[in-house]
Amino acid sequence: MKQQVALVTGSNRGIGFEIAKQLSMKKIEVILTSRNSANGEAAVRKIARDGVKKVVSMELDISNQVSVDSLLDEVEKTFGRLDILVNNAAILIDKDNVTASNADLETVKATLETNLIGAWRMCKAFIPLMKKNGYGRIVNVSSGAGEFEYMATAGGYWPAYSVSKASLNALTVMLASELRGTNILVNAVCPGWVRTDMGGSNATRSVEEGAATPVWLATLPDGGPTGHNYYDKKQISW
Repeated sequence: MKQQVALVTGSNRGIGFEIAKQLSMKKIEVILTSRNSANGEAAVRKIARDGVKKVVSMELDISNQVSVDSLLDEVEKTFGRLDILVNNAAILIDKDNVTASNADLETVKATLETNLIGAWRMCKAFIPLMKKNGYGRIVNVSSGAGEFEYMATAGGYWPAYSVSKASLNALTVMLASELRGTNILVNAVCPGWVRTDMGGSNATRSVEEGAATPVWLATLPDGGPTGHNYYDKKQISW
């Protein structure tokens, strides 16, 4: 196989940054994406200080179709392929003490636009390129907040975020079913409660721990599992 190329959304910081870094350390060419080009370039320089050179920065706003189309053109012109897509970019804008019955539907719409539709846009854009090369690994970074058992017992906490991640899980299953036999594997992953800007300083897991399973799924061998949800490299329920 030619030099593999991976793209990680929302990767200028947090779990996305660590996923990009770990993939690049596996000698994979990595496209680090950020809504702000300056932030993306700063992240690339940070990785380069660790001696890793196989990372480039490209601007991307997954909530904007024009931005996604522009990125696709740039990837095709620069690399002619995409082997790995990690849909990591997400927002959590639910206010405290909001439940499903009193949720602000504008917050729900904004959350779905990024966490579900944004990932869906990326899949629609890049799956044809993966099919062309007969290889693909799609990793949707989900959350335990989107698991049905959690939602059944948590009292409707984080309703917009939880519904968006449950929907992302559903998209994962549908794409995996559609793409069976194409050598494009599609899986979801819960990274756990990770110490990032979103997770907070009290979180129980490091970014290295949170990124490990997404990177494992991104580098699955041919014939590997597809259409499943994972935590610490073990399959979990939806």
